[in-house]
Amino acid sequence: MKMGKATNLFGSFFFLVCLSIEFSLVVRGQNRTTIPVKVGVVLDDLDSPNTKVWLSCINLGLSDFYTSRGSSTTRLALSIRDSRADVVDAAAAALDLIKNDQVQAILGPKSSMQANFVIELGDKAQVPIISFSATSPSLTSIRSSYFFRAAQNDSSQVKAISAVVQAFGWREAVPIYIDNEYGQGVIPYLVDALQEVQARVPYRSAIPPEATDDQLVAELYKLMTMQTRVFIVHMLPSLGSRLFAKAQEMDMLDGDYVWIMASGMANHLTTMNASVINSLQGALGVKTYVPQTKELVDFRARWKRQFQKDNPTIIDAELDVPALWAYDAAFALAMAVENVGTKNFGFEKANASTNSSTDLEYFGVSQKGPELCQSLSSTNFRGLSGDFRFVDGKLQNSIFELVNVIGNAAKTIGFWKPQSGLEKKLNLTNTNGPYSTSKSNLAPILWPGDSPSVPKGWEIPTNGKRLRVGVPVIDGFAEFVKVVPGPSANTTEVFGFCIDVFNAAMAGLPYAVTYDFIPFAKPDGTSAGSYDDLVQQVFLGNFDALAADTTIRANRSLYVDFTLPYTESGVVMVVPMKDGKSKSAWIFLKPLTWDLWLTSLCFFVFIGFVVWVLEHRINEEFRGPPSHQIGTSFWFSFSTMVFAQREKVVSNLARFVVIVWVFVVLILTQSYTASLTSLLTVQQLQPTFSNLSDLIKNKEYIGYIKGSFVGDLLIQRGVDPNKLRPYKSSDECHEFLTNGSANGGIAAAIDETPNMKLFLAKYCSKYTMIGPIFKTDGFGFVFPKGSPLVPDVSRAILNVTEGDAMKEIENKWFAGDATCSDTKPTISDSNSLGLDSFRGLFLIAGVSSSLSLIIFAASFCYRHWHMFMTTGASAWKRIKVMLRIFDQKDLSSHTFRKTGSQDGKYMYNAGSVATSVEASPNNNSTRPPSPPSPELIGHSNHTYPDSPFFREGILPVVVGQEYPEM
Repeated sequence: MKMGKATNLFGSFFFLVCLSIEFSLVVRGQNRTTIPVKVGVVLDDLDSPNTKVWLSCINLGLSDFYTSRGSSTTRLALSIRDSRADVVDAAAAALDLIKNDQVQAILGPKSSMQANFVIELGDKAQVPIISFSATSPSLTSIRSSYFFRAAQNDSSQVKAISAVVQAFGWREAVPIYIDNEYGQGVIPYLVDALQEVQARVPYRSAIPPEATDDQLVAELYKLMTMQTRVFIVHMLPSLGSRLFAKAQEMDMLDGDYVWIMASGMANHLTTMNASVINSLQGALGVKTYVPQTKELVDFRARWKRQFQKDNPTIIDAELDVPALWAYDAAFALAMAVENVGTKNFGFEKANASTNSSTDLEYFGVSQKGPELCQSLSSTNFRGLSGDFRFVDGKLQNSIFELVNVIGNAAKTIGFWKPQSGLEKKLNLTNTNGPYSTSKSNLAPILWPGDSPSVPKGWEIPTNGKRLRVGVPVIDGFAEFVKVVPGPSANTTEVFGFCIDVFNAAMAGLPYAVTYDFIPFAKPDGTSAGSYDDLVQQVFLGNFDALAADTTIRANRSLYVDFTLPYTESGVVMVVPMKDGKSKSAWIFLKPLTWDLWLTSLCFFVFIGFVVWVLEHRINEEFRGPPSHQIGTSFWFSFSTMVFAQREKVVSNLARFVVIVWVFVVLILTQSYTASLTSLLTVQQLQPTFSNLSDLIKNKEYIGYIKGSFVGDLLIQRGVDPNKLRPYKSSDECHEFLTNGSANGGIAAAIDETPNMKLFLAKYCSKYTMIGPIFKTDGFGFVFPKGSPLVPDVSRAILNVTEGDAMKEIENKWFAGDATCSDTKPTISDSNSLGLDSFRGLFLIAGVSSSLSLIIFAASFCYRHWHMFMTTGASAWKRIKVMLRIFDQKDLSSHTFRKTGSQDGKYMYNAGSVATSVEASPNNNSTRPPSPPSPELIGHSNHTYPDSPFFREGILPVVVGQEYPEM
């Protein structure tokens, strides 16, 4: 019983303690206070659905922040002002908020024009201005540390736009933009980005902000009369939707046109009504990429319920990208204010006398402004639009989503990243890949007019204008361009090689182009100027193209564009030919070059020496006095040229050398004979002049076709203008060349390769072509600067020149006289025969001769090696003895040996000297030792019976024979 009472008492006490704690927490919660911080909001037309969407996102952003941070000590109190879409009203609203409400920050204003002045006020009052819709790049130039752009800078999208233009190969694009600070601010960045991908901006279409429908129609009609069909629209949806509606009415949304919407319109596609979307069919859009996270999906559902509850009259409202930026901006501002703290959110009053101060001067400065700016700069979180972080007062560059308007929605066709360019599927992990501008990285696109084919980006103007193609009126070389009167009055017909190539190229284009040939002529039918004047007409817009034998030159390319050349390049010189047959008495030396003559002479001497060495000891015809031996050797060697050598060679080595040498001489003499015959009999046609410097040095007259740039080119290269004579036709050029420089004519004609080839086709038997002496790029067709026809016509020219069509055209106009190829003399440059042609023969002769010498020397030294084995004599004396032995006859040779014996003695016939030697009874050989001949040993008054050579038995003792002193 007592235990039960104690338990009840303890339970009652615990319940009272819990009630006391709960009551204490409630009281403390009711007593906790938050500091209100005033924040201004400046937007346009507060009653418009778009503005109400943005305000609802701002409120939800603040609500979500304070819900997620229940312990926060600050609360943003919004003061909302309507700028009425006017710059002055926006400035007045901001001034009122700063001066009277003393707001610590301002969200807005909406447009870039309004923000321009509001930023100045915020900078002076040190109040941060946070805009989530002012995107013009021009605001960056204000360089205010109190301006924060919670939106993408318009300049960050130009690379994405240029990547699309480059991907499809469009060479021109026309920006259509609103003519105010918002539209003008991005144009310089866009033009630069397009130029980086080789795309021109031939025209800028500026639309007034308050343009009427008639003004829009007039501007669109002007665009229709141009060739460019790629349009980049940069304007707000209010004006852009009207522009597209009028373009649809004028049939400018078909397959010939390309429409690219910048983010100013593309970011608002989700909020546009069905009629506007219908006028955008096939258009491309570049919009800020917003990741579809779970938080965004949940927020969109919550926002839609709350917005429908607060605005029941607005049906089917949708969020756009600026609405998400508004949410993130409010969230970031609340976070920054909370981080600053709760003290000193006030203004320091300015010191000014009431008599002299105006309202613009007389407002205070926020005490927390610098700290709040620093806090905003360091704010970093994951927002609804993605990573939210200010870098130098603006959001960091983001990814852009590329969309294609199809049906009632915008289909995603790809993405663009600053690091890697175009991607079909977004890869956030790949940040170091190669930058791509390939259209294969985009999904299939349905272009305007429901066309799957990529528009070429330009078109012949639809106002009925045909291309005016200029042609020259020339007197000579009509094979290139010829203008003749037509069958009816005031009409002309144009023919020629250039015209046929132009027609073939235009016919090869993948689309039809209509054109008319317009002669560049005066009323009387004569030429209206030079080729430079004709090119100038294209630059001035009087002609849309030029089909002529126009040379591609650097100075002309500054004003017009050329296609690829369709003829050979270069400037050549044509001069008369003369018979170069030499009448010199020394012409017989010309067949061989000096080095071949010298080499042949050296080998004749060398071969004679080799034969003498090999035959001297065994052949009586190579013995005798020294002068006789030298003469015989040279005579034998040189007589081989005509194969008249009388001396017989008896050694096998000498015969081998002579056989090889006779073969070499045979080839040399035959080649010499053939070359000399050609020099003496064949007509040697040579040019009278071979280079321009000879013409200038001899002060000869030079001809060029009238109206050609060649005249100026020659003057630049040092030719006296008084030495230039223009001609009008090939016949006149022939007449000038025939007369010569001394008789009122010219010594040479200088012109471009095609013209001179045409001239030689007619007069091929009298002239020759030298060069090219100057480099040019050949003939090309001319179009205005930046014409989109140039790349397509160039490709068509390649197809013509690489196919059979060019051969047919050339045969048609340049076939020439059928007998020309048969009667044309051959210009022969009879070069003398050089050593290089016979290097192998001389190598064979030299090796064979040297090898024979080596074999003979080895054999001789081997037989008489015992001369060096004897002691008691110096080496030099031994060598002298060896030389004397070499000089004596080799009596053991078959040429001196006779068969048979008398009384046991061998007889040796040594000319006039006969020596008998007692045969050894034990010697069965028929070849006894050969004693030294008197010629080797010589005659002396002394005998040396005690000489080591005799003691060792090297030299046999012959009675009555004197031997050399050792």
